[in-house]
Amino acid sequence: MIVDDHPVVRNGIRFSLLAFNDIEVVGEAGSGQESIDLCAEVQPDVVLMDLAMPGINGVETTRTLREAFPRLHVLALTSFQEGSLVQEALQAGAIGYLLKDVSIDELARAVRLAAHGQATLAPAAGQALVQNATQAPKIGHDLTEREREVLALLVEGLSNQQVAERLVISPATVKFHISSIRSKLGASSRTEVVILAMQHKLVK
Repeated sequence: MIVDDHPVVRNGIRFSLLAFNDIEVVGEAGSGQESIDLCAEVQPDVVLMDLAMPGINGVETTRTLREAFPRLHVLALTSFQEGSLVQEALQAGAIGYLLKDVSIDELARAVRLAAHGQATLAPAAGQALVQNATQAPKIGHDLTEREREVLALLVEGLSNQQVAERLVISPATVKFHISSIRSKLGASSRTEVVILAMQHKLVK
């Protein structure tokens, strides 16, 4: 089954796959919801899934389909190769990730492999996945929920005493949290903590 919100893309894929006698297009859907509704009726072995669709996007649709039809295999077919999107699609249950510039022979091969439970990952998507995994974590990623609450109040300009009263904790505990925040952010002062918090949008 082909899932894409652009009819011309669906038509192009369908006509291209007519060249392969062992592959049959049993259905088309123009949205995530339509594909969910149609899947039980046509019972495809493989779904070619666009990720950037209005309404329920391809990642959420993939997750829903995989939960409802565990034997179904989803191949993400998209124009986007960001590492985070590749990771989201695979975590949602996609067995492969292809870019729309893929040749029809490569697409057919990926469909056959997916039907047998074997993965296919476009080289560019694989590289993006590696880069995403090896990127340094964002500043403030290790702040606890309580530290973020304290940080938000510091950004508001509250004193230690005011923070303590707002959060119903002792001033000593506030001081401990601020020390931990400074350490995690690599800040040398309270002012630098506030500046970093605003620069990196660590609080709302």
